[in-house]
Amino acid sequence: MPDIILASKSKVRRNILKKNNINCLVKPSNVDEEPIKASLIKEGASPEIISKNLAELKANKVSQKMDQDLVLGADSVIDLNGELISKPENRKEALEILKKLNGKKHDLISSVCISKNGSMIWNYTDKAELTMKEMSDGDLKYYLSKISDEALYSYNVYQIEGEGKNLFEKIEGDENTIMGLPIKKIKDYLNK
Repeated sequence: MPDIILASKSKVRRNILKKNNINCLVKPSNVDEEPIKASLIKEGASPEIISKNLAELKANKVSQKMDQDLVLGADSVIDLNGELISKPENRKEALEILKKLNGKKHDLISSVCISKNGSMIWNYTDKAELTMKEMSDGDLKYYLSKISDEALYSYNVYQIEGEGKNLFEKIEGDENTIMGLPIKKIKDYLNK
C-alpha cells in the first residue's frame, strides 16, 4: 500500500520520496501545462502563483480517480525578475535559457500540493535563490554537451545534483526544493 500517489513522471521526485522512505505509486497527471501557463501569464499571475496552480491542478486531476488516496502534485519554475522561464523544448531553447540566466540571480520556485478525493487538502511553496556564474557561450555549449536529453528536459536546464552545480557561484536554499520537491515539509505533513 503506497503512502502517497505521485502525480508526476519525474524520476527525481520519485527518488527523493524513496530516499525519505515514502512509498509512492506513480500516476502522471498528463496535464497540458502550456495553455494554463499562457492563460495565467495573460492574467498577470506571478511565477509563484503559476507554480502553485499547476501543482494543485495535477494533484486534483489524479486525485479525482483515486478514492481516498493522498495524491502529491508538484511543479517547479524559474523566476527571473518576475519573468517565468519554462523547461526547454530542445537544445537551442536550453542554450537561450542559459544565456538569459548567465551572470544573473534568479529564484527557483517549487510548489507541492496534496489532494484527496479531487480537492486540495495541503500545499506548500518553497524558493531557492541561485546566482549563475558569468560564462562564455562556449562554456554554456560545453555544459549542454555533457547533459543527457532526459536530464535536460526534465530539470529546467540544470541538474543541481550533477553537472549543473558548476554553473553557479552562489546557491541559497534547499537542494531538494531545487530538484523539485521540498521534502522536509511533505514529511512533516505526512507524519501528522
